[in-house]
Amino acid sequence: MGINIKEVINYWFKGAERNYETANYLYQGRRYADCLFFCHLMLEKILKALVVKKTKSHAPYTHKLVDLAKLVKIKLTKEQINYLTEITEFNIAARYNAYKFDFYKRSNRAYTEKYFKISKDLYLWLKKQLYPKK
Repeated sequence: MGINIKEVINYWFKGAERNYETANYLYQGRRYADCLFFCHLMLEKILKALVVKKTKSHAPYTHKLVDLAKLVKIKLTKEQINYLTEITEFNIAARYNAYKFDFYKRSNRAYTEKYFKISKDLYLWLKKQLYPKK
């Protein structure tokens, strides 16, 4: 029995939408490191939805955003690749004690504002890739 492609895409997309809302809530509440962690999650999940749409199979178990984008064969600029590489680090830095202290120090208002905007812009662009206007 194969997978229900639409159901799996919807699973990833709904998760991405929830993470988008959570990132926004955390940003408004000045929980900057947590906001950036959820920025990573929303991008990972929207990319996994795109992987499922493109490949017609389950997305791989990876948190690396550039690797997921490559599977979808999305044309990325060098700047987008750099941003996705940096945002991938938010996943590791927010989870593991060895990285947390430096990440929390780096996650000040200016840094978070910059990467929250970048993440939102990437998210909305990827969402258009997932659900292009008809």
